[in-house]
Amino acid sequence: MNGHTWFFWALASAFFAALTAIFAKAGLQGIDSDFATFIRTLVILAALALFLTWAGKWQGVAAFTARNWLFLVLSGLATGASWLAYFKALQLGDASRVAPVDKFSLVLVALLAVVFLGERPRPHEWGGLGLVAAGVLVLAIKR
Repeated sequence: MNGHTWFFWALASAFFAALTAIFAKAGLQGIDSDFATFIRTLVILAALALFLTWAGKWQGVAAFTARNWLFLVLSGLATGASWLAYFKALQLGDASRVAPVDKFSLVLVALLAVVFLGERPRPHEWGGLGLVAAGVLVLAIKR
């Protein structure tokens, strides 16, 4: 696999995350954001089941370790909490302001990766993260 393949997938993720914000904001009109998150989750579950079937990627879970289960469950709970908060923010605010603030997660991921995963970003990476943090503040400040 190409050493830069991750970058393609990261760009695809950013593109689909942008569509998520736009589609969600348009779809939240007049409905509860928590229930909308539930509907979205059902769609994701169905789409993933179809994809796994099409790609032949179903696998047994018997080989999963307790650590696999623990961190997948924690990740799922964090994802759910993130989605609930994101949809509530989209319902209450402008997508053009909510989405950039949501991307403050970039800074938080770097900080948590240092603390919990032992990663060591280089100085220029810290500089970029500082710019992201500054950008979030600029975009979050009331116009």
